[in-house]
Amino acid sequence: MNTDFNIEEIKRCSSQYILALNDTLNVINGKWKLPIIGTLLYGKKRFKELQRDITKITPRMLSKELKDLENNGIVKRTVYDSTPVMVEYELTESGKTFNNVLDTMVQWGVEHRNKVISN
Repeated sequence: MNTDFNIEEIKRCSSQYILALNDTLNVINGKWKLPIIGTLLYGKKRFKELQRDITKITPRMLSKELKDLENNGIVKRTVYDSTPVMVEYELTESGKTFNNVLDTMVQWGVEHRNKVISN
């Protein structure tokens, strides 16, 4: 598989552009994945810490979303051999690069909210 890409080439072809967007959306789809990634940008967290930081997420949904993110190479799960067993979640290198996307989304959200409120 060719891993070299040029964003300008992708932008010139609508089908490649849509394919790349769909690849991204397949990883981050759903209500809870972005808040999980955003929380893990601040460092390793245990399950209960994630649940506390992300209000209104159920344990079942958090578990499902963490598994999806782990399967997509965004989150790393580490189980420590201790009593009781300790499990920590952290972003992979690929997951950490998502910081730029989230920063752009947050900036857009604040600007958009300010425009809507001022109208």
